[in-house]
Amino acid sequence: MKDSLKKMIYAALCLALCMVLPFLTGNNRMLGSILCLMHIPVLLCGIICGPWWGLAVGAVAPLLRSVTIGMPPLFPTAVAMAFELAVYGLISGLLYRALPKKPWSIFVALIVAMLAGRLVSGAVQFAFLGLFHTQYSLQTFLTASFVTPWPGILIQIVLIPAIVFALDKAGLLPERSR
Repeated sequence: MKDSLKKMIYAALCLALCMVLPFLTGNNRMLGSILCLMHIPVLLCGIICGPWWGLAVGAVAPLLRSVTIGMPPLFPTAVAMAFELAVYGLISGLLYRALPKKPWSIFVALIVAMLAGRLVSGAVQFAFLGLFHTQYSLQTFLTASFVTPWPGILIQIVLIPAIVFALDKAGLLPERSR
């Protein structure tokens, strides 16, 4: 199978997972904020399919889920998540390709992508909430981006490399992802 077709299929699968995985939390907003299940397929998409597919899936997934299912709420949550997840997909894909093909590279790509995405999300939230004269403090940002979701961050750092290593070992990764 051509790599471009394989990437498109994996990207579609990642988008489908973005739609389905949050149901594991029962669409509970607090539990969703803790586990960050929609982040996993976007980070995987960037690493497996490349930065542009990762960016596309990350930008579309929260908006599509908001419009079709009603969760997360469209404004400001889904819009801010669209920016955050787009950055996740883009940065994870760019770094994974740019770094040496060593096992540690995936961890660096993941951590930098997660930090960059969270910074972008904080900036977007600050801008949106500032329009409505609502305060968005540094403490609010740190709590929402790092304190509350620490279990999800840990799950991502453990699960995503395991999935990528397993796909690589099985020979299922597109050529440029190996």
